[in-house]
Formats: sequence, C-alpha cells, structure tokens
Amino acid sequence: MRTPLRGWAAAGLCLAALFASPALAAGPASTPAEAEATAWPGTIGLEVDATDLAHRLLRVRQRLPVTQAGPLTLWYARFLPGAHGPYGDVSRLAGLTVLAGDRRLPWQRDVTDPFAFHLSVPAGVSELQLEFQYAAPVKHGGDRISITREMLGVEWETVLLYPAGPAAAAIRVKPRLRLPPGWQPATALRSPAGQPARAGDDGWVDCAEVGLETLVDSPLFAGRYTRRIELDPPGTPHAVALNLVADEPGQLTATPAQIAAHKALAQQADRLFGHRPYRQYDFLLALSDEFGGIGLEHHESSENGLEGDYFSDWDKAIRGRELLPHEYVHAWNGKFRRPADLWTPHYNTPMRNSLLWVYEGLTQYWGHVLAARSGLSTAEQARDRLAAVAADALARSGRVWRNLQDTTNEATLGPGHAAEWEDWQRGSDYYDEGLLLWLEADTLIREKSGGKKSLDDFARSFFGRTPQQRADGSIQPLTYTFDELVTALNALQPHDWAGFWHERLNRTGTVAPLDGVSHAGWQLRWRTEESRFSAQERGWSGPEGDERPQDMAYSLGLRVTSDGKLDQVYWDSPAFQAGLAAGMQVLAVNERSYRPERLAAAVTANTGGKAPIQLLVKDGDHFFSARIDWRGGLRYPALERVGTTPDRLDAIYKPK
Repeated sequence: MRTPLRGWAAAGLCLAALFASPALAAGPASTPAEAEATAWPGTIGLEVDATDLAHRLLRVRQRLPVTQAGPLTLWYARFLPGAHGPYGDVSRLAGLTVLAGDRRLPWQRDVTDPFAFHLSVPAGVSELQLEFQYAAPVKHGGDRISITREMLGVEWETVLLYPAGPAAAAIRVKPRLRLPPGWQPATALRSPAGQPARAGDDGWVDCAEVGLETLVDSPLFAGRYTRRIELDPPGTPHAVALNLVADEPGQLTATPAQIAAHKALAQQADRLFGHRPYRQYDFLLALSDEFGGIGLEHHESSENGLEGDYFSDWDKAIRGRELLPHEYVHAWNGKFRRPADLWTPHYNTPMRNSLLWVYEGLTQYWGHVLAARSGLSTAEQARDRLAAVAADALARSGRVWRNLQDTTNEATLGPGHAAEWEDWQRGSDYYDEGLLLWLEADTLIREKSGGKKSLDDFARSFFGRTPQQRADGSIQPLTYTFDELVTALNALQPHDWAGFWHERLNRTGTVAPLDGVSHAGWQLRWRTEESRFSAQERGWSGPEGDERPQDMAYSLGLRVTSDGKLDQVYWDSPAFQAGLAAGMQVLAVNERSYRPERLAAAVTANTGGKAPIQLLVKDGDHFFSARIDWRGGLRYPALERVGTTPDRLDAIYKPK
C-alpha cells in the first residue's frame, strides 16, 4: 500500500532544498588503504530474483542500514571497472521505491548526475528498504543480451544502489540470488561455509558477506546446463576452475586434449608470473548463440561469452581462444597491480586511463603468448594472428593525426559514439598496437641481454609479488605508475625506457609499430590467398550474429558481408576514392550479382589493369556505379622468416 506524501508536505520539507545539485565525486584518495579507512555501518542485505526469464527482469530487494537522520545520497554505478569509463546504464533501473518501515519515502534524482538519488532519512529509522527492477535487454541487435531461456549473467553493480561517501571496499553486502528451478550458478563468490556457491532446492543461492568491491568484481553466470572443470589437482592452493554454461548439454563436452590445454593455461601463467594473486579463480564461460558475447576481467574470475561450437569446431580456427588467456592475465595486470590513475575508491568517480597501453596492451601481448604456450593455439596459428594484427596496424591511417597515447581516452568518451571511419578516427588501438610495442620491448630485452633475459622476467619481478590481504581475506590492489614501470624495466635491462615509451606513444606519422616483428626474425608479407586459419575465422558468426565479412581490407580497402553490405571502408583506399562508404550495399560485380568469389575473381583479373572493377552499389534509395582500378591483386597478410635474425617468436611461443 502506497503511503501518501502529505506528511512530508505538512512538515514543509522540500527535497530540492536538501541537497546540492552536483553529485559527481571528487578525485580519488591517494591509496586504496587510505580510502577504506572509513566503513559504512552495518551490512547491506541484497536479494535478487532472477526467475522472470520471459521478461528478462531482475527484481531487487535491498535492506540498507542507516545510523542517522537527514540527507542521504544513493549511487548507481556509473564508471565501470574493465570498461574504463562511464558505461553504467541507469536507464535500466525501474520501479524504485524506498521505504522506512511502512512509510514510503520520496526521492529525487540529481539534476546534473542522473546516477545519484537523494532522499532524507527520518529520525528514529535504522534501516531503509529499497525495491526496484533491472530491465535487461530483450531485443537482439541492441545492447548485449544477458538473460535467455537457458542462461543468464548478473553483474551486481546493475542490481544495487549504494551510499555515497565510503569506498566500495568499506561497504559490506550480504547477497543472495534466486534462480529458476534446476539452474545452478558459477561465480567467484563463496557460500557462507566457504564452498562454491550452489542453489538450494528452493532456487536461492546464498553467498557469504563481502565488501562491495569484491561483490561487483564477482559476477555470476547461471544456467540450465552447466559443468565445472577443475584445472588444478585436488588440494592446490589458489585453485583455478573452468565453469561452463551452455545452450545445450552437448556443448559442454570437451576432449581430454581440450581440457589439458586449459589446464596448461594455468600452469604456463604460473611459470610466467611465479605467484597467483587471488584466493581462487573461476573462469565463467558461456557457450551460446543467444547469450551476448563478452570478455570482461575480474580479480578472481572473468566473464567470457563465445559461440556454442567452442569445443566442437576446435580444429578449424583459434577464434576466441585468446580470450580466456587475456582475461586471466588481468588477474595480475589490471586487478592485483593496477595503474594508479585508473584506480578509484568507488564507481562514481571518473577513471583516468593514461596507462591503458600497459593495462590492456601488455595483457593483450601476454594473452597472445599464453594461448600459444598452453596449446590453446598452435605456433602457426599464433603467427597467423600476429600477421593480422600487424596488417591492421599498418592500415591505421589515423596515426598521422592521432597518436597512440590519445587513444587511451577512447573509453572515457563512453557509450553511444560511432567511428564511421574506424581506421582514420582510431579507437581502442592500445590493445593490438600495445601488443606490438610490448613485442618490440620483449625482443629488445632478449637481443640486448644475449637471450639471457626477457619480458618473462619483468612479469615475475613487477607483477608476481605477494599480494596484501584485507581482514576479510580479499586482495587489496597494488597500484603502479609510469615511473615505477620504467624503473622496473631498467632494473631488468638498462635502456632508455622512458624515451622508448614516450617516443612510441606520442609520435604521429605513417610508420606502423612493426619493429618487434622484424626483431623477432619475421616480416609482414602479402599473399594472394588467405591462410587456412584466417579463412575459417572469416566463416564464423559471433554470439551477437556479427558475421565475419569478406576481407578486402588490404586491396580494395573494404570489408563486405555475404549479402553485399559494406561493413567497413578504409580511409583514402581505392574503395573510398570510388565513393563507397560503410552501410552501402554492393549489388553486382561486373554486371553480375554480388558473390564473394566474384569480387575476388574481379580483383585478380585486373592485376594488369585491363579489367577495372565495376560495381553496382545501393545507397539507401539511390543506385550508382563505382569503378575501381586497383591493380595490386588480392592481398592477405602473412609472416615470413627473414635474414639471419634469430627466430625469437619461436622462443616466445615455446612452452616453459
């Protein structure tokens, strides 16, 4: 029963007068320990009902202890770890009511920060009850699907409001979740008894009390068809597990060799870093053609979403098999050790991303390397992937005006912006270009040390430290700065590392960062046929239905889907100069209906310049002819050995 607001009006209370408008937090405290000194009194009780699969709704009930009357601001998470920017979506919160006993309290959203909710706590009240719903996406083609009839994912920051002021680690939460009948969860959260969380006969999953930071960093997958595979022998400290959730039970079947490769991932990471910086680690892996694709790091787990044929199509291509190694490396780089300007005390303070070329770029490099060392990919597949990365870097025309350091601001822009000319505007290039720069650093260390040292030694000295635990056992982040990074590299191998990084991060021009490839004893070359692995990658459609298009990026300068839609046109390429743009549709090639093989044949036929390619193109309601006189033939990237330089790639990819 709704309580009328007459009592508030009679008391002359006006919410607008109770609170200052700006609710955005000031800069972070200097260290995590300092920020956590002041705790919120009591424990927040959080109950989430996830049984309404038809409407994709998560129904939330929250009990918030309070100790004093007066103004209170509640925050909905805005700046999300792993996304590195303002990717919280408060528009999905609906039906918010706040009660003090049986009395309904009015609230007011901040006029300049829609993620802040203001209210006033009446005298004598010790607990507030909150209720609302999280409306998960229901339509494919929009935001990522996180709830289907067979599985779901819960990111806890989407289903709670928390009090403004204390650091997230200083707020205690006791979570529980109700699942549909027969479903089981997978999460880094543990039961009150310290065991992996399980659903009872009533569907409720009860988890131990944790800090808000740990809760938000411990998402939950659940489903009808699940399987848990231990990747360590019984009794191993800080054990690692692979938790599978699938559309169908057959998709959970993995061969012994496939399981062995995932076990080897944990072993090879041990040999790289030397110490596990977590209490336990849970890979959450959804295998689905409906559940949205995802790769998101957490300290003691990771969210991973790939197609349902992950195991059944194993031999065809590596596809998403560098995903798990990448997210796993983040347990060391990004979660345990974190850039100082990226760390924030809670989720409503803006992040600063100046070191994303380390956080993501170095992680991209080691994820690539660990996939090869563990057997998730072969050395040939790893070289194939590296060739694709190098070719894409070479094609980034926007390097002439936008340096790599500036791309670390990309996440700060937040959601909703589009790069119509991706190679010219640039985007999150610190991932793959970072990979190439860290490859160069690795090969430089190997070369200058005569093969006695490598970036592996840096991994152990800088990231393999023993973590500091809080009183509840959770791991406290250890931050790092650019100067500390440079000092550690110089201790390993003397060099002008500050100059090395400043020059490569801040330069503009046409030079692509391919020195690491050449120092490894290889070079980028062009072939007229795709490698067998690349061709199989192109035949794959991802969990969001995003078809891998026909790749003419390095010849005509375009990528086109099977129905002729232009997925991408490269800046100032032959296709660009012919007036083509993404979103148009190629209807015909040389007066015959478009087919991928016909476009490829037309490109080959014009190598002598005698048969320029004629395209019939549809642009909305308009049709026009485009003539492309490209004479370079088909061009697909590959790596080839050169000169007498040692094959350092072989040493880098070799298991330890």
